[in-house]
Amino acid sequence: MFVRSLLAMSLSCIIANVAFAAPTTEQPLNPKIISAPVQDPIDPLAIDRAASSVVAQPASQPVMNTSPASAVVAQPASQPQVNTASVVSQNLDKAPETTAAALPPEIPTSWKMDAINNAEWPEGLPRGKHPAYARAHVMLNNAHASPGAIDGSSGKNTLKAIASFQQMNGITPTGELTKETWDALVAKQTKPAYVEYTITEDDLKGPYADSIPSDYALQAKMKGLYYTRVTEMLGEKFHMDENFLKQLNPRANFKKVGEKIVVANVRNDLPEDIHLIVAHKGARQLYLFNSQNQMIASFPATIGSTDTPSPTGTYKVTGVAKNPWYSYSPSNFVQGKNLKPLSLPPGPNAPVGNIWIGLSKKSFGIHGTPNPSLISKTASHGCIRLTNWDANDLGAKVRSGVTVKFLE
Repeated sequence: MFVRSLLAMSLSCIIANVAFAAPTTEQPLNPKIISAPVQDPIDPLAIDRAASSVVAQPASQPVMNTSPASAVVAQPASQPQVNTASVVSQNLDKAPETTAAALPPEIPTSWKMDAINNAEWPEGLPRGKHPAYARAHVMLNNAHASPGAIDGSSGKNTLKAIASFQQMNGITPTGELTKETWDALVAKQTKPAYVEYTITEDDLKGPYADSIPSDYALQAKMKGLYYTRVTEMLGEKFHMDENFLKQLNPRANFKKVGEKIVVANVRNDLPEDIHLIVAHKGARQLYLFNSQNQMIASFPATIGSTDTPSPTGTYKVTGVAKNPWYSYSPSNFVQGKNLKPLSLPPGPNAPVGNIWIGLSKKSFGIHGTPNPSLISKTASHGCIRLTNWDANDLGAKVRSGVTVKFLE
């Protein structure tokens, strides 16, 4: 309840103190290439290396060779004044082959696709995993209030997504999944939350890497920092926590063309009019506003840490690089025993995921991550880190010149 109260205070202050900005006329989306490397003074893997043993995890401001890359151009946005209170936040192997005698148990009825799609809001909704949260996560995602990796659980990312949805829809932002909030989510739902998906030949073809070593010198020798397994790829494709994907499909081995699985029915787009991006450090949240100063989307984010904080103040988006190369220089930091510059190939498991949104503050940007389930739950070394899918959605719509304001 304390966290909910602080989050509600934060959102109320953000909205109440936004000085109305005059609308700007956006220019057409013209491609722009980021060609100069972004200098990185800090080891981007230091924080998450301790937080997870899955693969080496990036944490922030990378050195980038961004070719090929593209971005979009627009008129600079006006800068609304925003003040707010502080907020409290918070190698899986491939599925083994199974035999008829060794099949895992049937999924409980309450977690079957039709049951989740028809889940209703219960009085006294408990914390933890619940089909109502599983359905709500997809509805929130599709309403542009991202819960991060969809896992069917309550938690701070769920709370923040609910509060953002409430703010965007005229409901007092408490972060609590009330009956009023549930009904508003259902009213906006135009498709089932979960659907059946058929695994294709392309899904299995990859390319996939056997593993992602933590040593940069070994990563530099790889053709690409690809996904390492089909479930990892499918989890990101459908915005799902990988373990939750497996939970909903306990009898799937994810190795057969034509195999049918249950996945989240998510959107992959954002509204066009992104006028202001607020990076709220305390809430560990990214808020998007349009030219009318209305909140239009939000994402959970990892934004700096106490030891290595993100910048303060206001900056501009300078461009977008898709599938960027990562340039390592030991003059900025020393990773392992690597004392020579290295160039790491692109891929979703690259230190910045598969997209980089550059800012006018040197070495800082918004980027993806190889470990989406840790977003907003660990610290970074200064940059704004999102799930790959949220970063890709933002990169597809944001224009150069859009204002990015860092708040405490």
